[in-house]
Amino acid sequence: MANYKNSRLKNAAFKRFISVVLVTLTVVSLLIVSLRIKTTPGLSESVVIQSGMEKLNLPKRNEFSIQLEERNWLPPRNMDLYPKLAKDHITIVLYVHNRPQYLQVAVKSLSNVVGISETLLIVSHDGYFEEMNKIVEGIKFCRVKQIFAPYSPHVFTDSFPGFSPNDCKGKDDAGKKHCTGNPDQYGNHRSPKIVSLKHHWWWMMNTVWDGLKETRGHNGHILFIEEDHFIFPNAYRNLQLLVSLKPDKCPDCYAANLAPCDVSLRGEGWDSLIAERMGNVGYAFNRTVWRKIHRKAKEFCFFDDYNWDITMWATVFPSFGSPVYTLRGPRTSAVHFGKCGLHQGQGKNNDCIDNGSVNIQVDATDMVANIRPEWDVEVYENQQGYKAGFKGWGGWGDNRDHQLCFSFAQMYH
Repeated sequence: MANYKNSRLKNAAFKRFISVVLVTLTVVSLLIVSLRIKTTPGLSESVVIQSGMEKLNLPKRNEFSIQLEERNWLPPRNMDLYPKLAKDHITIVLYVHNRPQYLQVAVKSLSNVVGISETLLIVSHDGYFEEMNKIVEGIKFCRVKQIFAPYSPHVFTDSFPGFSPNDCKGKDDAGKKHCTGNPDQYGNHRSPKIVSLKHHWWWMMNTVWDGLKETRGHNGHILFIEEDHFIFPNAYRNLQLLVSLKPDKCPDCYAANLAPCDVSLRGEGWDSLIAERMGNVGYAFNRTVWRKIHRKAKEFCFFDDYNWDITMWATVFPSFGSPVYTLRGPRTSAVHFGKCGLHQGQGKNNDCIDNGSVNIQVDATDMVANIRPEWDVEVYENQQGYKAGFKGWGGWGDNRDHQLCFSFAQMYH
C-alpha cells in the first residue's frame, strides 16, 4: 500500500514537472516571436494585417504578390537625411502606373517644391515596374515610402485579377462560350489593364488612410497627385494656406485643390479664392471626408465605370446629399500634361511626351505662395461635368471586380 502511494506521488510530481516545462517553453517561444516582431521593421504590422486579410474573400496570392505586400511595411527611406517631419506636415501621395517619362517629370517638379523636405512622400505603384522603381529609389529630397498594389492585375499573369485562360473576352456570350465573366452594361467583358485603374486607386486610399503605420493615425489633410501632374514650386505652401483658411472661408468645402476642375485652365487670376466642384488634379482632404467616402464603398464598387474619378462624381459625391465643393486659389499650382492614358502604359516605341520633354511655363509668381488670407471666396454653382444620373462608361461589370473592390474596403477593419 505504501509503495502504491509513493508511486502515485512520484507520478503526480512528474506530471507537474512536465507541465511546468511545457508552460516555460511556450512562454519562451512567445517571447522569441515577440522580439523578432519588435526588431524586424514592419513585421508586426504585416503579421496582424495579413491575418485579418485571410478572413476576406481575396484572390489567392502568388509569391510575387506576397513579396510586394511585405515591402509595403518597410519604413520610409531617407530618414537619416530628414529625421523629423514638420509638426503640421501634409503627407503627399503619388499614384503611379508605368509611364517612366511622366514620372521623371513629376519627380523633378516635386524636387523644386518649397517645403517638400518637411513632409513624407508616399509613392503607390500599380504592380511592379523596374524602371519606375529605380526613379523612385533615386529620390533624395524628402522622406519617401513606396507601396505596391499586391492584387494588381499586372502581378497576376494567368489568374484573376489578371487574365485567366477561361475568361470571356470582348462581347463573348458566357453561356455559349462556356467562359467566365459578367459583361458590363454595354455587353463588354472586363479588361484587366482597364479595371486596374479603379482597383489601384481604391486599394491605395484604404491602405494610406487605414493601413499604413505612417498615416493611419493622421487626421489632417493628405494630398493626392499622379505621375502626369507637374507640381509648381509654390504648391505645398499654397496648399498649407488653403487648408488653414478652409474652416473659416469655406466651412462646407470638403477638400482643397491645387488646380481648377477643368484641367485645361490655369486659373482666373482674380484676387479671390475659388470654391468649385472637386477636381482630380492635386486634391487634398482629411480623415473626416475619407470616412464619408469609405461608408460609400458599395456605391463605389458596384458602379459600372472603370474610372475612379467619374465614379466619385457620378455616384459617391451625389450620395452625400449636398454639393461637394473644394477650395483653391485663382492661379493653378499644378497642371496635367502628356498624351497617354494610364491604361496605355509606355513601350519603347510609345513616347508619351512629345520630343521626350515638357515645356511648362513657371512664372515668378509660381515660385512663392500667392494666396492671400484676406481674399473673399467666389463660388461656382451648377458647373458642367459628371453628375448623378450618369450611368457610367462601363468596363466594370464583372462580379469578381465588385467583390475584390469591396474586400479592399474591409482590409483594415
